[in-house]
Amino acid sequence: MEGLGNTLLVAVLSFIGALLIGFLWEMLRRSHRWMRPVVQFIVDAIRSTPALVQLYFLFFVLPFYGIVLPALFVGVAGLSIYFSGYLAEVFKAGIDAVPSGQGEAAKSLGLNWFDTVFFVLAPQMLRNVAAPLGAYSVSILKSTPYLSVIAVPEMLGSAMDVASDTYRYAEPMFVVGIIFLILALFAVALVNLLERRLGVIAPAH
Repeated sequence: MEGLGNTLLVAVLSFIGALLIGFLWEMLRRSHRWMRPVVQFIVDAIRSTPALVQLYFLFFVLPFYGIVLPALFVGVAGLSIYFSGYLAEVFKAGIDAVPSGQGEAAKSLGLNWFDTVFFVLAPQMLRNVAAPLGAYSVSILKSTPYLSVIAVPEMLGSAMDVASDTYRYAEPMFVVGIIFLILALFAVALVNLLERRLGVIAPAH
């Protein structure tokens, strides 16, 4: 149960962190023309590097330079940064799908960049990105076992501890697999509910 609690905590915090960082990448990419290649390079570098490599770097390499971070913080930060690269592309596609006239109309009404993004583009973008965001939330959940390599007591790590104490691996692994399946199905159900709600409140065109 402790492992389950840590798994859910890491998954939720990492998803929120990935949302915020990914949205920040996209806003920086759109803020100035000279920022586009810089941010694109960062996003591509994040997406092209395995999540385990990033976790190992944060947890094992940074201490050589005097930066020692708690394992749980490293796990959340690592997954947040890794998936932010993918969510940045999701936000890019979602904003590009909003009719360009919406932004132009907002500017003609005197709205500044912040108000245009957060009150005009973002609400419409949400309908376009609900499905991929839900898919990545499940991916983040399924990536939490990576944290066992940096001693975060999530479900897989807890199951391995039980297995090493009892020399019985089948039962702990089976239980962990079933719990992950239940959590993933629950997350998918929430995403489907969100999509239906957004479909209902979406204005007719």
